[in-house]
Amino acid sequence: MEGGVVKPNQTEFTECFKTIWRTPYIMLLALSAGIGGLLFGYDTGVISGASLYIRDDFQYVERHTWLQETIVSTAVAGAIVGAAFGGWMNDRFGRKKSIMYADFLFLLGSLIMALAPNPWVIIVGRLFVGLGVGIVSMTSPLYISEASPARIRGALVSTNGLLLTLGQFLSYLINLAFAKTPGNWRWMLGVAGVPPLVQFILMCFLPESPRWLYRQDKKREAREILEKIYPSNEVDEEMKALQSSVKTEKEIEEPMGDSVFSKVKSAWSNKVVRRGLYAGITVQVAQQFVGINTVMYYSPTIVQLAGFSSNRTALALSLVTTGLNTVGTFLSMLCVDRFGRRRLMIVSMLGIITCLVALSIMFFQASVHAPQVSLVESGHFGVNMTCSDFKTSPDHASWNCMTCLRAPSNCAFCANRDNIYNPGACLSVDKVTRGTCKAQHRTWYTYGCPSKFGIFTVLFLGLYILSYAPGIGSVPWIVNSEIYPLRYRGTGGGIAAVSNWVSNLIISETFLTLTEVLGSAGTFLLFAGFSTLGLVAIFFLVPETKGLQFEEVEQMLEKGYRPTFCCSKNDDSKSDF
Repeated sequence: MEGGVVKPNQTEFTECFKTIWRTPYIMLLALSAGIGGLLFGYDTGVISGASLYIRDDFQYVERHTWLQETIVSTAVAGAIVGAAFGGWMNDRFGRKKSIMYADFLFLLGSLIMALAPNPWVIIVGRLFVGLGVGIVSMTSPLYISEASPARIRGALVSTNGLLLTLGQFLSYLINLAFAKTPGNWRWMLGVAGVPPLVQFILMCFLPESPRWLYRQDKKREAREILEKIYPSNEVDEEMKALQSSVKTEKEIEEPMGDSVFSKVKSAWSNKVVRRGLYAGITVQVAQQFVGINTVMYYSPTIVQLAGFSSNRTALALSLVTTGLNTVGTFLSMLCVDRFGRRRLMIVSMLGIITCLVALSIMFFQASVHAPQVSLVESGHFGVNMTCSDFKTSPDHASWNCMTCLRAPSNCAFCANRDNIYNPGACLSVDKVTRGTCKAQHRTWYTYGCPSKFGIFTVLFLGLYILSYAPGIGSVPWIVNSEIYPLRYRGTGGGIAAVSNWVSNLIISETFLTLTEVLGSAGTFLLFAGFSTLGLVAIFFLVPETKGLQFEEVEQMLEKGYRPTFCCSKNDDSKSDF
């Protein structure tokens, strides 16, 4: 989900530190807008831990997988709508006011969720938060880009992506901190209202984007802001550059029409843009169908599927995944200009496929070696607490923990008190039965079973993140900033971004259902299959854009791209795609 359209390099970071040391105001602008990235990351990550406790408080949620998925994915649906309207809001009201509108939605959504009396109200709050995410996901990088000196723009825009991953990591820390607090999930979701309030106050005292002001013929105000950003001897030059850029932009936009439909139609009818869209949409869809947001949204649940039943343990182990995601983002900055976009994505996809297959094997082994269900252990809790399907089964001896958890009547496994790997009890899911099980110092399992393979599953989950973040996690956004001709860059990037969000929604809305229908092993094997298709599509449809001018990329697409096995070069032979 991480974004940005400008790629920094080591020299630019060095220059950035020198510039902000001389002009701290620039960093104030970048960090204030970058809080939007922090909110983006926090609100997409916090639900993974909060959902563990929401289903504990509301039995209806625990019994209905589709409701758990809806609580998670409603924010994604809201983000699609928010992103669709975000471009219009940016042009109509300006970047500053758009960020402030998003802050209001974040704050309102957080308060609604924190005070929610039932799951349906939580869903409403998630919708408001999602709208804010959609708006800020495109507005914060845009504001930073337009309010930054050109020579350090890439480094400053990258702070938004770094704050996004930091927000995800922070959400897991907050989840862990409130795990034992009364009303835990309410605090987890409610705390998200603090950063937007801070950002709203900061933005009240900060200026509008100079570029937007210039487009509104507010040239004097635009100049005043540039005087705070640039040395006095560079302001006139920047005003001339801004004038030329805005003039060119308006000339490009005029023949395309004002409506979204006319812009999309114009883009698709252009052969070069259409070929660029094949590549841009491919990498965005592949990014989601490797299953990354099953980890971002359901990481603690996946850890529980691996055999760790405790909510706190699941949250603690999930910190590993978000921490590695941050590390991977740094690695991407170091590698993308050295090894190229195409090669980095191909290597990343190979690593992802390997890890997904390994995860599938681990979950399969855990299922095969799941503890048996004992008639004596189950009978120990009485007939009323025993799983109804187990009671009526003609073959009790064939039941193990996984059979119990997959029973239609919604059952849980209460582990053996002496050894969790010994035969245990299969009981009905309700608060009284769960309390009785735990009162006897037994472990209660509702998603995964006791497994000696659990630690290996977490290890491969970490390797999966390390394979994902530096390549397919970051590079698709760079490819989409380079693959389209200038006049179609906004339209092409917007179409590709929508494909990313829609794919995200599909994955987040179906993950838990897939684990019920296919099992954990089958689900991760399915993602491995999707990733293989994605790898093939990337190989045949996505050219290398490293080091190429926009005109050179356009010429390459005009001729038609056909891959070679050297991964970074292409010949001049024509292609029909």
